[in-house]
Amino acid sequence: MEKGGVKILIAILVVLVIVAGGVIAYKITKDKQSEPVANENGVLTAEVEEEKTVQIFKGNDRPFAVMIDNHQDAWPQAGLQDAYMVYEIIVEGGETRLMALFKGVDLEKIGPVRSARHYFIDYALENDAIYVHFGQSPQAQSDIKKYSVDDINGISEDGTTFWRVKDKAAPHNAVTSTANLLKSAQSKKYRTTSDETSVLNYVTDEVNLENGEGAVKVTIPHSDLQTVEYYYDEENKVYERYARDEEQVDWDTENPITVKNIIITFCNNYTLTDSENKGRQGLRNIGTFDGYYITNGKAIPIKCIKEARDEKTVYQDLEGNVINVNDGNTFVHICPTDSDVEIEAPVEETTGNTTSNNT
Repeated sequence: MEKGGVKILIAILVVLVIVAGGVIAYKITKDKQSEPVANENGVLTAEVEEEKTVQIFKGNDRPFAVMIDNHQDAWPQAGLQDAYMVYEIIVEGGETRLMALFKGVDLEKIGPVRSARHYFIDYALENDAIYVHFGQSPQAQSDIKKYSVDDINGISEDGTTFWRVKDKAAPHNAVTSTANLLKSAQSKKYRTTSDETSVLNYVTDEVNLENGEGAVKVTIPHSDLQTVEYYYDEENKVYERYARDEEQVDWDTENPITVKNIIITFCNNYTLTDSENKGRQGLRNIGTFDGYYITNGKAIPIKCIKEARDEKTVYQDLEGNVINVNDGNTFVHICPTDSDVEIEAPVEETTGNTTSNNT
């Protein structure tokens, strides 16, 4: 072999040795990273943990926003515990209605489902959700058409998407499932995936509101008829929900409804003047409003900013920073500005144990 050929062969061998060495070094490093090590308690853990991801809002499933009956005859309801967000807003007669948002869950029963109200559409739109209801007010019917809302209306379905149960009386007994809703949405050729970000800025690190006031009991009067109370469970770091002095539980499991995050927005409703004179309500929800964010036994005052019906509400602290929200389910209460909301601190706190919206 000539000298030139020998040099080329040597160069090739050198390159192969370098590549092989790099591969071996990478494997050793990777194995070392995944090698279990003992923490301070002597428990073996991985030295390099995988990056945490938010669990309450993940995947690309498009949400369903389902109108849930909140009349006392409709209790208990099914599916509320599995919703990532639930909005509670006044309707006619001092009642409230709930709109529960579901994403990436498989539920065999949701309901009872009730009719649409036009201002709930705003929150379906800002969540890029398919709006689900059983009937509708004239205002809702008009706005669904005006804003080209992807909706599923039980009144006009084929009889399989919704069904009526026997253990509740009509009109408080229409229910559905996520599988049925998905099938209906697909038959209507609605988009069933979404790349929209969440309305709330969820974080994986625990939010403890260190500078907040104590909030072990929260009382939210939506009207003379409907008052909601939350009691803090310090051990599990969630709030248990009561309405009209009755513990709220799941329809099937009978487990208490628990909530990780509570958001309160103060904005006024008003009675519509229409030919039906049923006392239906409107909501002045475009603008900047006072509110509270409550989690882990603490509360802070916030600003709730909604610039258009189809734009996401922005929740900021009083310094103008978007608030971080714990990775867990959230109930959003939209109530009148004169609602006497009370936030009670633990009795051992000496700086005062009650904050009222009217003080």
